[in-house]
Amino acid sequence: EETLKRTVERLQTETDQLPLDPFAELPENRGSSVQETQGDLLDRETVARELLEAASDVDLAGIYAAGPQIRAMRDSSGQSHWFKTETFSLDFSLYTKSQKAVKSDYSGQRWESARYRETLASAKERLQLMEIPPREIPRGVYRTYLAPAAVDDLVGMFSWGAVSEAAIQQSTSPLRLLRSGEKSFSPKFNLTQDFRSGRVPRFNSLGEVAPEALPVVAKGKLENALISLRTAKEYGLQSNGAEEHEGLRSAVVGAGALPESQVLARLGTGLYLSNLNYLNWSDQSRGRVTGLTRYACFWVESGKIVAPIQTLRWDEDLFQLFGAGLEDLTAERSFCADTGSYFFRNLGGREVPGLLTSGMTFTL
Repeated sequence: EETLKRTVERLQTETDQLPLDPFAELPENRGSSVQETQGDLLDRETVARELLEAASDVDLAGIYAAGPQIRAMRDSSGQSHWFKTETFSLDFSLYTKSQKAVKSDYSGQRWESARYRETLASAKERLQLMEIPPREIPRGVYRTYLAPAAVDDLVGMFSWGAVSEAAIQQSTSPLRLLRSGEKSFSPKFNLTQDFRSGRVPRFNSLGEVAPEALPVVAKGKLENALISLRTAKEYGLQSNGAEEHEGLRSAVVGAGALPESQVLARLGTGLYLSNLNYLNWSDQSRGRVTGLTRYACFWVESGKIVAPIQTLRWDEDLFQLFGAGLEDLTAERSFCADTGSYFFRNLGGREVPGLLTSGMTFTL
């Protein structure tokens, strides 16, 4: 208690020395909230047996994290918010004898043994394909299927200064082109910030409570950007409970009509990408993203996987992937957990389908 008191006093002293911040804002007192979601997790005594028995015939390495997670805040104005959820995540890779890897994960709030074994069986099938000599693919534009984990990586880029209202106002966000009508997404693309799963608290670090569900892109049109209190004050807008960085905290992409069982047949000839890696903007203001293929990525001919591919660099426009080139999204969606743990175990993740595009550009 004494340490906390001294810390607060020091911060108050330092604050008095700072210049006036014209856009600093505190929320009006919004009262209190309590949200608790109970999970159905494995007992500690059964974790090792449940995870390892099904993987006894493969080389598996990964991290299993499970248990309650709590976020809470209280301020001097009387705001008080409490959030508790119970989740698990198994982030794992399978390896061939030649050290080629297939990456997968199984995450959620309720452990289902059958689902875990299905996930593991799918990874084992792809692992066998990794033993085929890899094919070198020349640079060019290819018809491509992006599995949910790859789509998850792309959707993550929307939080890097794309759905931010401040970034739109400052002309650094590519979605300013969506707002102006210069560019468009496909009517099949829908993106929502949705807290109804109970995986992430609705309140932010200032105590603002965000809408339960906020449509960001609806049928290809920009419905809402994320607006923090600071941005709201600077540009005369209404905050919608975003954190100061104005990124998605609980993203959900709408499903399509393509059954996963028909993905290879619809792809025909082209690339099947399980994962992407090292993503970054190559031209943020125009929506161009670059990265590498990673893990189990394959060349497909006439609806059949022929061989794994050597690593490719790609550079593509979000307005192509989620716009003109978007043929369909899968009817099934996967929850891709945020498994980051730099300072603490991260909450939530993104719920996304797979995506079939008529063309993706590979540069190296």
